[in-house]
Amino acid sequence: MLKIYKSMESGPLQELTLKTLEKGAWINIIDPTPYELKVVSNLTQVEPDFLRSALDDEERSHIDIEDDSVMVLTNVPICRDDDSYDALPLAIILTEEVIITVCLEETPVMNEFNERTSKLFRTFKKTRFLFQILYKSATYFLKYLRQISKTSDEIEDKLRDDMKNSEILRLLTLQKGLTYFNAAIRSNGAVLDKLMRIRNNQNLAPMLKVYEEDEDLLEDVIIENKQAREMVEMYSKILARIADTFSSIISNSQNLVMKFLAAMTIIIAIPTVVSSFFGMNVPVPLADNPEGFFYVMLVAFAISITSAYILWRRDML
Repeated sequence: MLKIYKSMESGPLQELTLKTLEKGAWINIIDPTPYELKVVSNLTQVEPDFLRSALDDEERSHIDIEDDSVMVLTNVPICRDDDSYDALPLAIILTEEVIITVCLEETPVMNEFNERTSKLFRTFKKTRFLFQILYKSATYFLKYLRQISKTSDEIEDKLRDDMKNSEILRLLTLQKGLTYFNAAIRSNGAVLDKLMRIRNNQNLAPMLKVYEEDEDLLEDVIIENKQAREMVEMYSKILARIADTFSSIISNSQNLVMKFLAAMTIIIAIPTVVSSFFGMNVPVPLADNPEGFFYVMLVAFAISITSAYILWRRDML
């Protein structure tokens, strides 16, 4: 899918086509076809590799610079369902004329830039628009991390009452999402550090022109990213400890069950042993006594009760 927008001076977004492409436009490409990539590359003179870089879902965040364009590849968070979180590469390409974004899927980050919020950004202010995308990405990382924290608390409460495999698997899914977030946030931090270093590079001024307001926004992005990195590290440790704790509890519960079953086996085996003695095909005591069965059962149960009491006193039952 390929959409082209341009902010009007009054605020609203104007939708354009490839034939009516103007300076200051934003080309938003989602899961593009080879034809769309070829047309955009020819029209904007952007390296095809720049456009294809975000189509590899394993691509790490980085910055590439050519003579007439700068590509900032960052990772943005997505939530696939209630417990599954991931990060996708998003390529943001700045040229002298336009800004281009490329991603494999629609993401909540890019969906924030629409007709409803058009007064908050300007597509022709390319550098500020870039920083706004990075800022929105950092805020979504924080939003999803809070959701993960809330979900982990719910899972912990449920595990306290009933240790179901489904809840433990949910905990594992959250840990996987935090691992993806940790890698994405760290690589995004490296990109932000490089942007700080090159922001005043005169050779990049036509593509990456930074004003004072942009400097403040970039600093805000760095602060938000650092906060997200600290949160993901903290939540990763918390989830790991929760998993270890409940793993120990499950192991301990299993040991208690095995100990109880072993004790019950001993108690139940005693009547069996006693009855086996009196069931042999040899003369035995009480063989001719009409109340012999009652006496044998009384002795067996007396020994069983004594054994149970001994096991109970030794905390084995």
